[in-house]
Amino acid sequence: MAEIVSLAEGVAELVNDGDTVALEGFTHLIPFAAGHEIIRQRRRDLELVRMTPDVVYDQLIGMGCARRLVFSWGGNPGVGSLHRFRDAVERGWPTPLEIEEHSHAGMANRYVAGASGLPFAVLRGYTGTDLPKHTGNIKPITCPFTGEVLTAVPALNPDVTVVHAQRADRAGNVQMWGITGVQKEAVLAARRSLVTVEEIVDSLDPTPNQVVLPTWAVNAVALVPGGSHPSYAQGYSVRDNEFYQSWDAISRDRDTFGTWMEQHVLDVRRDA
Repeated sequence: MAEIVSLAEGVAELVNDGDTVALEGFTHLIPFAAGHEIIRQRRRDLELVRMTPDVVYDQLIGMGCARRLVFSWGGNPGVGSLHRFRDAVERGWPTPLEIEEHSHAGMANRYVAGASGLPFAVLRGYTGTDLPKHTGNIKPITCPFTGEVLTAVPALNPDVTVVHAQRADRAGNVQMWGITGVQKEAVLAARRSLVTVEEIVDSLDPTPNQVVLPTWAVNAVALVPGGSHPSYAQGYSVRDNEFYQSWDAISRDRDTFGTWMEQHVLDVRRDA
């Protein structure tokens, strides 16, 4: 059963040094505020998992929180590279970063396998690519029925998944809608989960194409209005395109990046 907590309490209770941590969201409902709290609590040695690591992962990596990244695409959407990510991979700053790269289909299927309690997923998506040569846990598998050679990838079961959603009720049931990506699967696959929400309501009204995460699938819910900024929350906020553009210059220089993080993350509290 989900407990209603502050953001600081949720991170302190659920995210530990050395954990495999997934902060999921695709363009929409990206849990930036939770990522910033992980940085403020100075978590270290994390294996970060995300289909599309963007600015919040650039920040986590640049602040020394990560030792490894498992992903299928990385960049500043619509702008270009993640400069802190590149600095860690190419120069080991502030700490060396291992990477494990997959296709989008591979990552999505890994979450689905994890959520389903299966040891691995099977797909055709890697056929004809070089990824199996560079990623050790992409393996060929022969179909026992047709003899076709397919590809297997292991299930993803993060120690903790963090997502942002539009709302939750007071019992901890969570409702989200819009572009929901793999948030549901990532939560169901995880050993622990934290959901930040725009509002907490007495009851959840039906919404078209909604996803409801039941309270039994969630460990903690934190009220964090605006917790997805600079990404957006459909029905609550719009995407801050100017921020994504400005991040390119901020993140290119180590000192500029550090000063920005001190002013806008380390010195800011987001307790609900």
